[in-house]
Amino acid sequence: MTQAPKVLYTAHQHTTGGRDGGASRSSDGRLDIKFSVPGTPAAGTNPEQLLAAGWSACFIGAMGLAARKLQVVMPAEAAVDTEIDLVLTGDAYALQARLNVSLPGLAHDVARAVADAAHQTCPYSKATRGNIEVAINIV
Repeated sequence: MTQAPKVLYTAHQHTTGGRDGGASRSSDGRLDIKFSVPGTPAAGTNPEQLLAAGWSACFIGAMGLAARKLQVVMPAEAAVDTEIDLVLTGDAYALQARLNVSLPGLAHDVARAVADAAHQTCPYSKATRGNIEVAINIV
């Protein structure tokens, strides 16, 4: 018998207008943004930037868990620079991603082990696995 998942948090976001001049606001008001098309001078962010920010934050948390399991001290200066590409192939849009992981003070092989373990457990990595091209780079 499989145990039902325990919901830890539910984000509620109300969005209107889409990526070209739209807006989105969370139910608690903590996130209130305007959208603009990437590459235009209009004020606002875009879905790719939001995905990059959320995935980066989640991935750092997953690396912390992975480091503890591997008995490695997570560097305080750990950082992830996430790049999300919106691509067009023929008439189909898609995404691809690069997570550039910085773990100062850790040997490359240890940093790779932490990042690889995080990529297996991070909910964003799980959600995108098999759906988009993802590269995890140690920088």
